[in-house]
Amino acid sequence: MQFVIITGLSGAGKSTAVHVFEDMGYFCVDNLPPALVPRFAELVSRSQGRVDRVAVVMDIRSGEFFDEIEEALRALDERRLPYRILFLDASDEVLVRRFKETRRKHPLAPDGSVLEGIQAERRRLETLRERAHKIVDTSTLTPQALRAELQAEFGPASLRALTITVLSFGYKHGLPMDADMVFDVRFLPNPHYVPELRLHPGTHPEVRAYVLASPEARTFRERLLEMVFFLLPHFIREGKAHLVIAIGCTGGRHRSVVFAEELGNFLRQLGYAIRIRHRDLDRE
Repeated sequence: MQFVIITGLSGAGKSTAVHVFEDMGYFCVDNLPPALVPRFAELVSRSQGRVDRVAVVMDIRSGEFFDEIEEALRALDERRLPYRILFLDASDEVLVRRFKETRRKHPLAPDGSVLEGIQAERRRLETLRERAHKIVDTSTLTPQALRAELQAEFGPASLRALTITVLSFGYKHGLPMDADMVFDVRFLPNPHYVPELRLHPGTHPEVRAYVLASPEARTFRERLLEMVFFLLPHFIREGKAHLVIAIGCTGGRHRSVVFAEELGNFLRQLGYAIRIRHRDLDRE
């Protein structure tokens, strides 16, 4: 049985996640009080295979009942009922914008500041976040990208062949929270300081040629490809379903983009399912 507990911050995409799980054939229950979770999981486990994939949403909408979640998880552990916790997160800035766009009130601040509600919710969810088996930062994800992420991690066997996201980012915009491996290419010459290249993205042929021109860049490229090539079979052997390899430079527009493209195309040629995503390419 696959039993997934979906939780996280209000506005981080739990509603979208539930629709994805429903489309994958999961029996879904939204806003289940934590005290009922152990009993519900036990009933499902006795269904003799009639229900073998379940997803339940638990969040602060449960009000004071949400404080019982630690006791509920402890009961699941004591009864040896297997489960996984999916925690959806997003930056404060993105969450505030989403609440403003939808004109919704935050559950913890119905008459006050949305930001204050978000911060209060973070504090209440801190322990649960630490226990999560999978954390997905939806700050820069489209609904389609979130769907692909969840399908790769929780989908049926036909969808769970190892999928790899190669992600470029800028350190000045923060580290990606869901990265499994992070590589830093800030030691390489920066096209930002070349006037004729500054406005071109890392996908531009001239920027690529500039970034890969130095001996250290060519050496790094060779060793990066060798190391990832060595590691991937071991991740597959351990049952890894989705791997996020992040490559960062200062702004996320030039050097990291070049190397994300190089690595992604290399792995695609080897037959892996690859998604290349440039998180900060379009930032000012």
